[in-house]
Amino acid sequence: MQVKNGLEIENIHQGSLTEKSGFLPGDVLLSINSHKLRDSIDFMFYSTDDSLKINAQRGDKIITFNIAREEKRELGIDFKPFKVMICKNNCIFCFVKQLPKGLRKTLYIKDEDYRMSFLYGNYITLSNLSKEDRKRIIEQRLSPLYISVHSTNKAIRNKLLGTSKGPDILKELKFLTENKIRLHTQIVLCPGYNDGKELSRTISDLYRFYPYVSSIAVVPVGLTMHRGQMIKPMEKEEARNALKIIGSFQKRFKKRHGDPIVYGADELYIKAEIIFLPIKEYGDFHQIENGVGMVPFFMDQIRKLKLPKSLPLKKKFLTFTGLSFYPFLQKSLEKLPERENLTIEVIPVENKFFGTSITVTGLLTGRDVIKTLSNKIEGYDVILVPDVVLKDGDDRFLDDITLKNLEETLGIPAKKIQSTPDGLIKGITGDGK
Repeated sequence: MQVKNGLEIENIHQGSLTEKSGFLPGDVLLSINSHKLRDSIDFMFYSTDDSLKINAQRGDKIITFNIAREEKRELGIDFKPFKVMICKNNCIFCFVKQLPKGLRKTLYIKDEDYRMSFLYGNYITLSNLSKEDRKRIIEQRLSPLYISVHSTNKAIRNKLLGTSKGPDILKELKFLTENKIRLHTQIVLCPGYNDGKELSRTISDLYRFYPYVSSIAVVPVGLTMHRGQMIKPMEKEEARNALKIIGSFQKRFKKRHGDPIVYGADELYIKAEIIFLPIKEYGDFHQIENGVGMVPFFMDQIRKLKLPKSLPLKKKFLTFTGLSFYPFLQKSLEKLPERENLTIEVIPVENKFFGTSITVTGLLTGRDVIKTLSNKIEGYDVILVPDVVLKDGDDRFLDDITLKNLEETLGIPAKKIQSTPDGLIKGITGDGK
């Protein structure tokens, strides 16, 4: 018997309710309390009742499980990933289209899936929502969602999306916010397209939906050396002009609501050579994964950390970062308390793979890291590798170079650390992963 729908179990947590009830990896869950299951979100939504009747398929048999939920005890179940909805836009700045051949296959997937937006904070353009999708978002309260707006001028937005059939974004936002779905929005700023007066117009239009449009991030376009479209990169003066517009709105919004609402990405401040906002202005850091407030947060957190008075062993550590973050990380390390048996040095790595205009750490490849560090490792005991350069749940760089490859090529142990001040300290003291 073949099953087209349902959720296939990938892993059962030891000691969980599902293990106790007899579920096994490979079982396909079909329904909970008579509700059919399409994906993991359905499971999350329908599994909150105290009593659960779950129908599952194991081989050719249909099995029914009855579970009584227990407080503080998780169901403890992981599912195989669902098939992601693919983006059909042809954005003139699409980063996927700027990738060279030969990288991991998953890097070439252009997702446009509201479920990924809800679960993982992926940005979507709302270009492929069906009536059923809209209905489900409202019924299951899939909030917040992360929306790539870019421009509220339909003609300009369609030009940026590379389509003549893009939805009216204002109508889409109106529908979602009227149904109390919270949104975090972004504007990828492309000089000559959606900057200047158009940026002001877009921010003004988005503000109409506040507080359900909870934040607006303005992010400079990222361009690699492999791009096909001729888009002008963001320069210092253009970054300054954008921050001037953003700043004028922030003052107005702060006066009315005590909330800046709109934020410039860290990269804008770096390009403009302007000091970041005070840390308190970033509120709950809704868009920190989008590069908004990441550097100020890191600098603030590392100031509060203290090294242990004694370290277990005398070691010399080497770590690396992208060009844009290097000055800030270097400054942070200089402020760490001196320890006789501790040396740590940070090396900036230029991105030769994607092009020197790409300066963020997360897009560094293993090959560029190896080339940069190859003549700098003498006398060091360990390389601390920030996890932001590695695939989630794996030890691979974007170009499939592994930590083991790095160690073997450079002849020095490599240790993955969390890309946070605490992760750095744990890496030094031996408590990190």
